Amino acid sequence: MAADEAPSDRTLLARLHSGQDDAATQLYLRYAHRLRALAARRTADDLKSRIDPDDIVQSVFRTFFRRAARGEYAVPEGEELWKLFLVIALNKVRSVGAFHHAAIRDARATTHGSDIEQSAGDVGDEEAMNVLRMTIEDLLNGLKPGQRDVITLRIEGYDVAAIAAKTGRAKRSIERWLQEFRNALAAQMGNRE
Repeated sequence: MAADEAPSDRTLLARLHSGQDDAATQLYLRYAHRLRALAARRTADDLKSRIDPDDIVQSVFRTFFRRAARGEYAVPEGEELWKLFLVIALNKVRSVGAFHHAAIRDARATTHGSDIEQSAGDVGDEEAMNVLRMTIEDLLNGLKPGQRDVITLRIEGYDVAAIAAKTGRAKRSIERWLQEFRNALAAQMGNRE
């Protein structure tokens, strides 16, 4: 192999098995960009605000490195690991999509604050809008400051990833708080009818 020629995937996997951590870095750098693009393309539109392609990439590499350490993978001469990474990534995207489409967390049922206002505005009922605003304010006042900040940012139109970045909180915690707030709002609005 020439000095300027990149090592093959087979060579990198052998180096990984022998404990050379730089091989893991080289594999990551070789495939992370392609995997990120694949995850972004394959994520359903209704899940793009919940699923970060980088999370999929990290999960793919966690799985790969864990199983590679157990010696479960081999690269035939002249082949590359892309097909393996592709299969792992597609399975991860499908699995995460199924998780987020489960009935209790269904992203398709997520309603944005502007959607609620639009629905109420369609009816033309100013009183209904006032009741909605007051109900939201009452619910917000009953939350801890961190939760209140998350809900307020969501009402302002920020997606889960942006809220996580702004607040330093985990996406799953944010999604859980948003769902709890939606449920509380739905229950309160149901009690007023």
